[in-house]
Amino acid sequence: MKSVFAIVVATLLAASTSAIAQTATATPDVREKNDAYAEGEVRKVDKEAGKITLKHGPIANLDMPPMSMVFRAGEPAMLDKVKVGDKVRFKAEKIQGAITVTQIEPAK
Repeated sequence: MKSVFAIVVATLLAASTSAIAQTATATPDVREKNDAYAEGEVRKVDKEAGKITLKHGPIANLDMPPMSMVFRAGEPAMLDKVKVGDKVRFKAEKIQGAITVTQIEPAK
């Protein structure tokens, strides 16, 4: 019985060590994914509601495919910096259940 227990413990330790090693090596990829800008085009700016509609490419950190959608603006002042038709680079995050643009700048 003790040998079966020892085998189970050894197997669990090996599996957890492997998972930790994979997480450690994945950290730069995760950081890169979270730091990546998405690209898009401004379709609508609704300053009153604090929202912006973007036709965008993939958003890596949200695992979101290209589409057009309405985002909440993290800061109302960012809506003063863009107009319909602008090509932009932006970062978006899920904040309190809403997909929110946290940074936006002209596309390069």
